[in-house]
Amino acid sequence: MFISPMLLESAKEPFDSDDYITETKFDGIRLIASRNNGLIRLYTRHNNEVTTKFPELLTIDIPDDTILDGELIVPGPTGAGDFEAVMERFQSRKSYHPIVFCVFDVLRIDGVTVTSKPLSERKELLAGLKIDHPNVKVVEGVRGHAADYFELVRENKIEGIVMKRADAPYTENKRSNRWLKIVNYEYTDVFITGIRKEDNALVLSYLDGRYAGVMEFMPYDARRKLHAERKDVKETDKYVYIEPIGCRVKHRFKTKNDLLRIPSFHEWR
Repeated sequence: MFISPMLLESAKEPFDSDDYITETKFDGIRLIASRNNGLIRLYTRHNNEVTTKFPELLTIDIPDDTILDGELIVPGPTGAGDFEAVMERFQSRKSYHPIVFCVFDVLRIDGVTVTSKPLSERKELLAGLKIDHPNVKVVEGVRGHAADYFELVRENKIEGIVMKRADAPYTENKRSNRWLKIVNYEYTDVFITGIRKEDNALVLSYLDGRYAGVMEFMPYDARRKLHAERKDVKETDKYVYIEPIGCRVKHRFKTKNDLLRIPSFHEWR
């Protein structure tokens, strides 16, 4: 059985409120796990079944007709997830990266749907399942203290935090400000050196000339300024190359190949 997961709204800064439960923002793949007729089935947030990809999780001991919500990660150096490693594991049967299913919510227990209950009660129900499995971590979270939590996340180079209203029910397949994500962005100065024709993504390079990746998001006003001032120097079937234009981008750390992960325009440099 599958339930479409509740989604997150973005917030710029954390704030302290005991009305919210603060959790680590794990860097992996959203996973819905259900048990029916004694069998565990696993689904992505888009309802694609991936049960056979993660055989380690097929022995989770929960009541029949129970549904869990969480994030599948490869722990990595911070313990909060190595995104490239989990994608390798997801895409290749030859990958043997160890996985952990970080369960932060329960949506159904023993045939009873509990999504209308407040998060604080669902957390208690989840703890009451007493899941004991080497590849499962139950995420409790902490009341309030979001600013301190985020500072700790920053120091340890973790992707961010999630703030969830303790009194909020679970809203299926909807983005809600009752669940907020605050991402720990990094900022890097780069040059825009080209435009990819197929989707108008922008080619980026570091200040020393090394390739830095492509940027898909740029606000309309900034993109209009770019096109008004750019000077084309070369064109191929796929790219238009321009004289370098400096800007600062925000991004989610760097890949193992030293490329910017999901860069977006921040300001002109």
